[in-house]
Amino acid sequence: MASPATTDTAVRRPLDGLGFGIAGPRAVTRVVADHLRRLGGRPREPHSEGIVLAGAGFAPVTARTAWGAHGSGIEDEATTQAVTGVMAVHGRRHGAPRGLGVDYLATATGVLTTQGLLAALVAQARGGDGPRHVTTTADRAGLLAVSQYLAASGADEPEAVELKPGGPPFTSADGTVFELETLDPGAWADFWRALGAPAEAIRAGWRPFQFRYATACAPFPEVLHRTTRTHSLARIRQAATSSGAEVCPLRTLAERAKEDDGADPWSLRRLRPGAPAATRPVSPTRPLEGLTVLEAGRRIQAPLAAHLLGLLGARVIRVEPPGGDPLRGMPPSCSGVSARWLALNRGKEAVEIDIKSPGDRRRLRELAADADVFLHNWAPGKAAELRLDAEHLAAANPALVYAYTGGWADRIEDAPMGTDFMVQARTGVGEAVHPADEPPAPSLMTLLDVLGGLHGAEAVLAGLFLRERTGHGVRVDSSLLGAADTLLAPALERLRRGHAPRPPAGFRHPLRTSDGWIAPSDSCAAAVSAYDLTGMCTEDALHQLRSHGLTATAVTTDLSDLDHHPSLSGPIGRDAHGAPAVPDPWSLA
Repeated sequence: MASPATTDTAVRRPLDGLGFGIAGPRAVTRVVADHLRRLGGRPREPHSEGIVLAGAGFAPVTARTAWGAHGSGIEDEATTQAVTGVMAVHGRRHGAPRGLGVDYLATATGVLTTQGLLAALVAQARGGDGPRHVTTTADRAGLLAVSQYLAASGADEPEAVELKPGGPPFTSADGTVFELETLDPGAWADFWRALGAPAEAIRAGWRPFQFRYATACAPFPEVLHRTTRTHSLARIRQAATSSGAEVCPLRTLAERAKEDDGADPWSLRRLRPGAPAATRPVSPTRPLEGLTVLEAGRRIQAPLAAHLLGLLGARVIRVEPPGGDPLRGMPPSCSGVSARWLALNRGKEAVEIDIKSPGDRRRLRELAADADVFLHNWAPGKAAELRLDAEHLAAANPALVYAYTGGWADRIEDAPMGTDFMVQARTGVGEAVHPADEPPAPSLMTLLDVLGGLHGAEAVLAGLFLRERTGHGVRVDSSLLGAADTLLAPALERLRRGHAPRPPAGFRHPLRTSDGWIAPSDSCAAAVSAYDLTGMCTEDALHQLRSHGLTATAVTTDLSDLDHHPSLSGPIGRDAHGAPAVPDPWSLA
């Protein structure tokens, strides 16, 4: 068994010298195999036990993955999206549930499976027994993906804005579809005033636009759409530049394929030598126990990455501005704390630091000197400007894993603001998530923020394993662009083979019943369309289809129904504030 005392400086990638064999759902194992290979693992023959990773003196670690619990009726991407509420959240802007045209939950499950394997190896490298078996299911990945929306559904008060259809993107007079982004209400108002929008519509539109990240819809006045349709894209760009807002025309998958550089979804770079401090014995089910993560994260991406590391046993200390994170007060709340904030930050310790103050920056360096991981998602260049970049903190702690979760990873020229919906627009995700009979539009579900957070945690785990194997600190970078690349890989591959990259018309469209919606599995969708379910209740419709050997499931439209859903592989709990808490995405043994 490896340990910090037996480091190997010849190791360049975390999994150098390890091999893997894979069997399981193809949509999931595609991601696992790709990521293990990019981390240095060598493919071997498929293994009957699932996914097995072994070599270089480490005991084998096995992972099993499935769509859901046996006999649950959750058997593929479509049925998993339906049961876990993903279809409901993605469909909010349309006013009815819609399936994502990409295998989003399979992708997330693949990244989570890779995380579990890496966490088990980190435990071994630290000298502990650690877990030997990792189990993941796509339904738990789905619950994690909707955890913020689920938390809001169980809050003590209603949403801050009404959940009604509507939202970006906008269209110019010359027919260009574009995404708009600003985090500043002043810039929002100046942009629309420059285009001549009515003052009342500008005022009424800001709040739903601001909260669209939280609600997955933005029912602002229709007159704002009419306003952009009277101006050329050049004029709209001019208004954005003068106001401080940003616009990004939607790119196609074909355009993304032409510029795709094939880069890894994260990067790892060794820093200076520095063996980590000795740690206490490692728990078999909490492989990061004894490690400390210092997180300076905002919004979703970095906080989610740190949350996952905390679930694996790390102590997480959250750096917040003086007065605390303002998002703690974001409605709706549970026992006075934002339900959405709790979904990503429950269980973390907090310290208030003003990074603009030299004294507080010294204090942050002192905290980093005793940490194993420093994780942030500040604006590009801010860490270097404050002398809090990897090289600066490595001087105080050579064993540190310095992690940055950003937007573009410096891979895109003239990139717009690196936020979820802008990255969806720029990379073709907005086209990929809708079938061929629907206009392209970024999903208002925060697809890339969540998947980017998963990539961030995966990169940190890879960095920790590389540190333990080499005795060097490590810098790791992940990005929303990297998450988009992972998600779009099958669509871009279809395009390169000369096939249509988007799913066909009607793909993953749930069917209306008298009292709800049902979703057939992908393999049964064509056959189900031949049956007339008009006027049937959901129970009768499902009975008829199943009697003919067809697979379908009821679509969860009210997320509060997930609390006691019989098909889920893990129960929804409640935290100390009474907010819904989804089960851990892995089972470790």
